[in-house]
Amino acid sequence: MIYKSKKRLASFYLTSFLIAACCSLLILSGGCKKLALATGNQHALEQYFADNVLNRTFVVDFATDSSVDITSKYSGNNFILTKTTSYYDGNMTGTKDGITYTGTWVSNSDYSKLVINLNSPSVPATFIFFNRVWKFTKKGVPVLQLAPWDSTDPKVLYMRRL
Repeated sequence: MIYKSKKRLASFYLTSFLIAACCSLLILSGGCKKLALATGNQHALEQYFADNVLNRTFVVDFATDSSVDITSKYSGNNFILTKTTSYYDGNMTGTKDGITYTGTWVSNSDYSKLVINLNSPSVPATFIFFNRVWKFTKKGVPVLQLAPWDSTDPKVLYMRRL
């Protein structure tokens, strides 16, 4: 009788283990499929970025620096990330009071990172805020939401496409 109880208990544990293993495989295979779809179509990512971000005019909808709202400093300013021969870097312009300032932008292959460097001619102090490595916290066009990359620095930048 003890032998049958141990055998049933072992069978119960084996069955439970197999069910858990099958469920895990199903969950992981679904996640891998999503990952394959996301990484397998680089052209779609490039096209989305080109169609919705590059060569488009953006304005600052919201900006905070150390939790201080600085949005009003950018009223009337326009920013454009220009596509050159690459989908991952190019020229950038910022216009303030009729003066155009130039620089560069660089992104990584999944467009989670955006490096901005406005530097010519000598940019106004308010534009220095843009010169950093940003991460996209939301790429929902028409508003791009950014925060400092790999940092807990309390800065936020929302740019809206016109």
